[in-house]
Amino acid sequence: MASLVTAAPARADLASLLPWSHKRTYYDVDIQTSPRELRKLLEAHLDLARFSTRPGVSDDQFDFLVTATPQQVRDLASTDGYFTPVVRTDVRTGANGKRAVTVYVDAGPRTQISAVTLTFTGPVQTEDPAQENATRFAFSLHEGEAFTQSGWDGAKSAALRALQARRYLGAKIVHSEARVDPLKHDAKLSVTFDSGPTFTMGQIDVSGTRRYPQKTIDNVNPISPGEIYDVNRVTELQRQVQNTPYYASVAIDVDDNTQKPEQTPLHVKVSEYPYNNFRGGVGYSTDTGPHIQGSYTYLNTFGSAWPLQLSGRLDKIQKYGQIQLSMPPGPRAWTNSVLASYTTTDVSDTTIYSLRAGVQRTRTSQNIDYAYSLLYYQDRLYQNAGPPTMARALVPQWSWTRRNVDDPLFPRSGNLVRVEAGFGVKGAGSDANFVRGYMRGQQYLPIGRDDIVLFRAEMGGVFTSSSSSDVPASLLFRAGGSNSVRGYSFQSIGNNVDGSILPTKYLVTGSGEYQHWFNRDWGGAVFFDVGTATDTWGEKVFYPGAGFGARWRSPVGPVNLDLAYGFRDRRVRPYVTLGIAF
Repeated sequence: MASLVTAAPARADLASLLPWSHKRTYYDVDIQTSPRELRKLLEAHLDLARFSTRPGVSDDQFDFLVTATPQQVRDLASTDGYFTPVVRTDVRTGANGKRAVTVYVDAGPRTQISAVTLTFTGPVQTEDPAQENATRFAFSLHEGEAFTQSGWDGAKSAALRALQARRYLGAKIVHSEARVDPLKHDAKLSVTFDSGPTFTMGQIDVSGTRRYPQKTIDNVNPISPGEIYDVNRVTELQRQVQNTPYYASVAIDVDDNTQKPEQTPLHVKVSEYPYNNFRGGVGYSTDTGPHIQGSYTYLNTFGSAWPLQLSGRLDKIQKYGQIQLSMPPGPRAWTNSVLASYTTTDVSDTTIYSLRAGVQRTRTSQNIDYAYSLLYYQDRLYQNAGPPTMARALVPQWSWTRRNVDDPLFPRSGNLVRVEAGFGVKGAGSDANFVRGYMRGQQYLPIGRDDIVLFRAEMGGVFTSSSSSDVPASLLFRAGGSNSVRGYSFQSIGNNVDGSILPTKYLVTGSGEYQHWFNRDWGGAVFFDVGTATDTWGEKVFYPGAGFGARWRSPVGPVNLDLAYGFRDRRVRPYVTLGIAF
């Protein structure tokens, strides 16, 4: 307390000197020290450096700032692990009367951590050793590493969050100590965690619902009363509620009263969308050029919270429109809907008019999505040679998507997998018997701290004894483009008939990419892609492409800027993509 009381008047004295009542002067500051991180810390927070940009520092103020500099340097350097810096200031006045201050700082040896002791009390010692281990793993400071105040604070906070993440919501730090010996440049760290009792989750109580029934939230709630508390399960509840079309925001609070740990209530607060909801946007991609898209949703059809959505998109290749009427989510978050869409696609000298209509049943969870559907397809295809063709199919379909990555927006490890299957029966709404399958996967492998290896593969097949022209074109395959085989234009790999690239029965593509990140936001990549789309597997021709590019973790998602060379076309093509293609 004494040190705080004496420090306060010093700050007050400095403040009292800063009203600009004396002759105005300017000065330069040069901080000479290493490492670079310490210099940046001093340049950002040293008063002498901060006030050098002010246009009216007086002589008295300047002298005070210079006098206070050595102690401020020692205080700031200690937060970065340098407890014995030697500081010297040199003030010079130039011929034009402008003063320049050079601050020389010999940082000295950095304090190293010689011991880390983490102690646990409470039920965690016998109930859940894995949770104790997770807490130890989350403590990010280790013996032999440099000691910094920010690292010390961050390690304690991360470890406590890890302990509180499962079972022990009321866990706390009961003792922490960093014993620093400045002369030996040594730090010994100790922290004692009290886990407190095991928490279980109870019923949810919801506030903020006025327009839409609370039953919707109950139906998508994945948590059963009595479950052991797990922050991942609470996050899953939040995402499930947010995934419904009704709520603009969702916040969840959980009581952490250690005196009442069983059946602790979950307080869900929502902010609702109005009945009428308009959304729109514009964008650009090298595959499809500029585009405009929009949707209108009415969320209370029949007065029963049935969402009715009209959506559309227009770009240089495709015109798309869809109408969909859905029921509110039922038990276990299953949603039933009817839909109809019409799409015109004009690319690679081939034009496809596609009508699609049917019913579907979907379920979206935190990591896995399911969809069952019965859809009718009617496609008309125009090409350079021959008359237009028409194909119809009534297709029962199933799809499954899993997202198992460490970060949904900027993944470094894990994988994404999507699988689809369907079939058509000739005479039962289809022009041919066929079975269709498709699979796409992406695997992220971290290499050290700054590098990532990305593998991508996709396979598709329509297995039928009939001609591919008897199967709707939108169920067939073409390759090429930014999310397929780079080095070739969008959907330019397929069955070439007089310049028209027709969709095919079979598809295989693969990609390998190595990324190196120079800092948090910017990285570079080299890649190799290869793939084919063919009607006859025995006559397949693979199309390889390779290139390099830049990676940017933008505020709205990952942005890729690539330059690729297609070995068969012998052309270089640029690509711009935003987001993860899943």
